[in-house]
Amino acid sequence: MTTAGRFGRVDVLSETIAAVRTGSPTSGMFVRYAPWGRGYPVVPGTGFHMVVEGSCWLVPPAGEPIALGTEDVILMPRGADHVLVDSLDSAVTEQAHPGEPREIAGSGTRSVLLCGAYSLGRQRSHPLLDELPDFVHLPAHPGRPAALRSIVEVLAGEISEPRAGTDAAVPALLETMLLFALRAWLETQVQAPTGWAAAFGDPVVTATLRAIHEAPERAWTVPELSAIAGVSRATLSRRFTGTVGEPPLSYLTRWRMLTAARLLRDSDIPLAAVGRRVGYHSEFAFAKAFKREFGSAPGLYRRGDDTPAVVAV
Repeated sequence: MTTAGRFGRVDVLSETIAAVRTGSPTSGMFVRYAPWGRGYPVVPGTGFHMVVEGSCWLVPPAGEPIALGTEDVILMPRGADHVLVDSLDSAVTEQAHPGEPREIAGSGTRSVLLCGAYSLGRQRSHPLLDELPDFVHLPAHPGRPAALRSIVEVLAGEISEPRAGTDAAVPALLETMLLFALRAWLETQVQAPTGWAAAFGDPVVTATLRAIHEAPERAWTVPELSAIAGVSRATLSRRFTGTVGEPPLSYLTRWRMLTAARLLRDSDIPLAAVGRRVGYHSEFAFAKAFKREFGSAPGLYRRGDDTPAVVAV
């Protein structure tokens, strides 16, 4: 059942994440004792770190270092390369890679981190993710949203003290953490919000987004969408383009293609039926539109393998 069917309206954030993510998140825990320093290469997805115990610094390729404390979460929406160190004076002596030791003993201060990544679909992103900063830091201060604080506490508990069911619980908790983290970040953009932070706070834009997400197969027109939003065509076009970054019908095409890509990845629905679900009654027209967006025909896309995010622990 879709979000729309269950709750009476489309949850645009959940739909967006579901459209671009693939597979289950990968993760691993590492334990190090000061002094330590680890380099992290670019990953083909959204990377993350959660500090389970201790503290450290994230040093980006450019810009100021970011101090991370216990139960802090930081996302790298585009998998940017970076360095983690226990102290800004510590040298980088490791490069994160699969199969490395989870724990290296030492006499210094202990740090425990959960690191991993969420894989993204091939080639086509979404403007919500495109506009996020390279590093989204969500510190564990008292004002952090209760939902995110709770999920981080539960996740930290499962990692620190594994029990029966932990292997099944952790991926599900990570799925929830991504949604809660993005929601928390969007909600913190209260000072002159722009982009998607403003879009979710604008009833005109959200009404339009919900209509498009709920029925991507419909041959929407700007007059129809403006009637749903309760404003003039000019007002809708101005407010929608100013926040989402493209006109309503351009976003409709983008969402149709992202929805089609998800159906091709996650189902065995015939190509013609996929096309109809996103508004193309001609399989040829659907294939042409899909190839224009993704660079490959729908059938080839379906047979391809998404490149998983490589996570070192």
